[in-house]
Amino acid sequence: MSAGAPTSLPRRYAAWSLDAAAIAVVVVALLHRRLCAGLAACGEALDALSLTMAGTMADAAERGIVPAALARTWLADPALHAAVGQLSVAVSAWLLPPMLAFALLALIWFAGFEGSRWQATPGKRLLGLRVVDDDGLPPSPVRAALRQAAGLLSWASLNIGHALAGLAPRHQALHDRIAGTRVVRVDARPMPLPVRLWLALQLPACFLLLAWLMHAVDRSVTAALDTTLGL
Repeated sequence: MSAGAPTSLPRRYAAWSLDAAAIAVVVVALLHRRLCAGLAACGEALDALSLTMAGTMADAAERGIVPAALARTWLADPALHAAVGQLSVAVSAWLLPPMLAFALLALIWFAGFEGSRWQATPGKRLLGLRVVDDDGLPPSPVRAALRQAAGLLSWASLNIGHALAGLAPRHQALHDRIAGTRVVRVDARPMPLPVRLWLALQLPACFLLLAWLMHAVDRSVTAALDTTLGL
């Protein structure tokens, strides 16, 4: 009996994104207080950087320094370098713990579900996908774990390893080729409407996040200029 037909890259991504969202919810629940404190620290570091830049701009305006010279002043300003370093440290301290927690939970989540009798994570099961080995048989827990470990190479290749899953005829990503596995479709039904909406909302959500970041920077810079100019 056939193990199933090769599946498309968009369907694989949809399944992964559903699993990733579930893992992200767990990470946020576990690290909620740390994330809030880290975000506050990033805001304070951004405000300090904005205040330093605003002070330099005000001083340059009083001295009649042209914009090109101001850029050179910023590059040589130790106070500005220190403020940038503090912001970098704050952002790293905010992002690294949840990223490491996500990576660890993802390894357990994907290897555990795909190495089980279901041969699929909840996201894959919802979309009728299953992981098999090159012979069409269920992958062993060791092979499933190897598949997840090899997935680091697919990420490290700037997602070129994942894009290989779009190539016919077997549609194997880089980590599938290393582990000797395939993702096959065992359900011929079309993608459910809620999943299509989930995919459609991801790009607007990214734009909203970018807009929020730009607003935070604008607020910080405006507040720093108001403070420096005594407004």
